[in-house]
Amino acid sequence: MSKDFKLFVSCDKATHTCDKTQYKEASLWEKIKLNIHLLYCKACRKYSANNTKLTKLTYKPEVDCLKKCEKEQLETNFQKKLKNPINN
Repeated sequence: MSKDFKLFVSCDKATHTCDKTQYKEASLWEKIKLNIHLLYCKACRKYSANNTKLTKLTYKPEVDCLKKCEKEQLETNFQKKLKNPINN
């Protein structure tokens, strides 16, 4: 058997595979080893969950922007506070 058959991987290797999975670059065997590692490693499960959230956020950003009048009002209020910081 080859050296690549190792079923258990280190946390460094698992996080690297997690990153590769995020960009759809991991092989099936790497994904299997990652999932086995995630069964017993709480830190890597958390890393993987955060990675998944990040991926979802980048593919479907839901950004709400202020309207122009709201931005102007915010700027006006900010300028007033800067001129008179004592009387908040």
